Amino acid sequence: MLKFRCAVKALFKKNVGLKPMRRILPLLLIFVLPIAANAQFEKLKDSVVQLYGVVMTADSLVGIPSVSVMVKGQNRGTITNNDGVFSIVVLKGDYIEFTSIGYKPILAQIPRDLEGNYHSMIQLMVTDTVYLPATIIKPRPTRQQFERDFVNTVIPADEYEIARQNTEASKRRILAQTLPMDGTESVNYQLRSAAARSYYYGQAPPQNILNPFAWNEFIQAWKRGDFKRK
Repeated sequence: MLKFRCAVKALFKKNVGLKPMRRILPLLLIFVLPIAANAQFEKLKDSVVQLYGVVMTADSLVGIPSVSVMVKGQNRGTITNNDGVFSIVVLKGDYIEFTSIGYKPILAQIPRDLEGNYHSMIQLMVTDTVYLPATIIKPRPTRQQFERDFVNTVIPADEYEIARQNTEASKRRILAQTLPMDGTESVNYQLRSAAARSYYYGQAPPQNILNPFAWNEFIQAWKRGDFKRK
């Protein structure tokens, strides 16, 4: 296609058949471009491969489930099923990474000269043995020290203990004094205030300064110590 364009440009520079070529050039492009695009599509289509496979242990040939099968350099992949079987679409020449916890990672390549668009493989994975440093568990030096630490250990409260503490009478009184009123309480307070104002509408509300019952309640509260600072 590039050689064809260069040849056309050369003809235009030499002014050889300039006017006829200007008429023929669009027709040539109409026929040549679809052929080139179709050739490119066929090349891309031929490079796509449907990969089937099974991942198994190298020592016992047992399918490994949940193995990560990723195309290297690309953010796509799949995992094996309970029998170790997987299927993924790749391109010829791609590198496939097999990783799983407890097994050594493996990198496999799809052959570039593969014939056809289907490929199957059996991938074996070797167990990855990890040795942890030794841990020595020793008892307490003395019985008295164990009893002391056992008694003084603070155990965090569970959900049942937290619920029991939140329902104590003392804590509920503190919460009732500190928490703001909810919607129902606010509406009831406003309705009672409005009813009191409407009851004494047009006249002065009574003053409890001359009410003997109010004085009696005040004296009783004073004797009980309700006005002392806590």
